[in-house]
Amino acid sequence: MHTARTDEEFREYVRSRGPALLRVAHQLTGHPCDAEDLLQTALAKTYLAWDRIKDRAALDGYVRRTMVNINISQWRQRKLEEFPADELPEIPVSFEAPSEWEESLEQALNGLPARMRAAIVLRYYEDMSEPEIARALGISVGTVKSTVSRAMAKLRGELSVPAQPRRR
Repeated sequence: MHTARTDEEFREYVRSRGPALLRVAHQLTGHPCDAEDLLQTALAKTYLAWDRIKDRAALDGYVRRTMVNINISQWRQRKLEEFPADELPEIPVSFEAPSEWEESLEQALNGLPARMRAAIVLRYYEDMSEPEIARALGISVGTVKSTVSRAMAKLRGELSVPAQPRRR
């Protein structure tokens, strides 16, 4: 049962961490409205589990994991419902005034297929390991490696960035 104290604690968490979590949601979905919906759904699930979450330092990870799981479920449901369109969608509204490079990167990320975008966001924005990404996306580690590699190649091509030499 939630008390006024726990409700206030949850509100304070959302106030302080909401903008950062919204950025992660936007990176996962590629669209501001979808990001808001995703974060709202994840926060609702977090609120319901609030009393069971003992480690408050792990809240961001809990919410991010919830967003990834919700997003994966939505991909699976949408798979048959989405079709290519003749017209381009609206240009997303940014949260702050980004630099030209950030805008280019954001556009290139939005141009990636959903799984590639999620793998890049989890790997380079959330600093997750390949096994963690594999578990989050429900795919093998090998698929994570090839997906990230193909996504990086697409991003480099889109942004005209030379390939990095392989580390040995």
